[in-house]
Amino acid sequence: MSAATTTSTRVMVALDIDGTLIDGDRRIPAGTVEALDLVRAAGHEVVLATGRSLAGLLPIATRLGLTQGRAVCSNGALTVRLDRGAPSGYDVVEARTFDPSPVIGRALDVAPGVRVAVEEVGWGWRTSSVFEPDELNGQQKTVQMSELKARPATRLALHAPEIRRHMSDLRATGVTVAPQRRDWLDITAPGVNKAVALDVVRAALGIPENRTVAVGDGINDLDMLAWAGRSVAMGQAPAIVRSAADQITGSIDEAGALSVLASLVPAVDGALSPLAAQIATAERTTPGFVVLRVWHGVGPELARCEAWTLQNGQWVRHAPIPSGVGSPMRAIESAALEAGLPYPRGDEGRRRAQWRSVTGDGPAGFELPLSRASP
Repeated sequence: MSAATTTSTRVMVALDIDGTLIDGDRRIPAGTVEALDLVRAAGHEVVLATGRSLAGLLPIATRLGLTQGRAVCSNGALTVRLDRGAPSGYDVVEARTFDPSPVIGRALDVAPGVRVAVEEVGWGWRTSSVFEPDELNGQQKTVQMSELKARPATRLALHAPEIRRHMSDLRATGVTVAPQRRDWLDITAPGVNKAVALDVVRAALGIPENRTVAVGDGINDLDMLAWAGRSVAMGQAPAIVRSAADQITGSIDEAGALSVLASLVPAVDGALSPLAAQIATAERTTPGFVVLRVWHGVGPELARCEAWTLQNGQWVRHAPIPSGVGSPMRAIESAALEAGLPYPRGDEGRRRAQWRSVTGDGPAGFELPLSRASP
């Protein structure tokens, strides 16, 4: 029973972070992590797409339970594969770099007191002067302006009073300029934005263009919203962002992203445990016969659980069961019964579940066939 591709019913869900999944105090609205787990258990691909640097994305991704899969950061300049087994917790898939020297030179001409920060991937920033801790994600190292110009960069930030008035002058150097506020501009390579990076991810995942959903609240989300098959603006987004979206959800204070996530999964009994709810969601979204597979191995995910299904005579992976990471097989059995999904048992004695050995994605694998209980 070898793995093929994942099932074709999935959707790619691109989610901004700040103002969409976390508020201004860096709080995640209650229920967000559970909703993301259910979306993933339904077989959908969740891709974080943020203006944050990689150093700023990683801790939030961990808090959201998104430690596996693709992510786009630095407004599309960097695409990574999150991987708990990697030494740093990620692998760089693509870094879109540019020569920062021309735009820094132009910035110094139009705004002589401008502060400059150049992103150091995964670590923080090299800066021309000290920035406040809440202005940049990650660590800082102050260097000479000549050093900031010397190497290709994924992204740089420019901070000066009213620098937004000079966007045309800066764009004339060939870079992409994304305004964050009147005194702050983000600079990336020509033609780089969240939508460009997300479409590369979509193609790599084999997801059709019309099976994409994007949720955001900022000016830097406009390209992403135009790209998505279904675009949703947060309630507190500026008017230009709200007018660009197919629909408007609640504000971050109202946990508006939750209703969007809920629309992507079938309704399940709210009294179910998280593990049982995810198993029920996986079963209801598979197009055919379902088995739960548990892979035992080494490293951060000593044991993980996935839903697999039979399609055209081949076994394909449908979805992860996020709460199954590290769960004993007995707990998975109990959760399946809680979800109303019985499984084969022995005929004698304690009638234990009949797990079958499988080979494939892990040093040791076992699977448990599920069937829906009769009404």
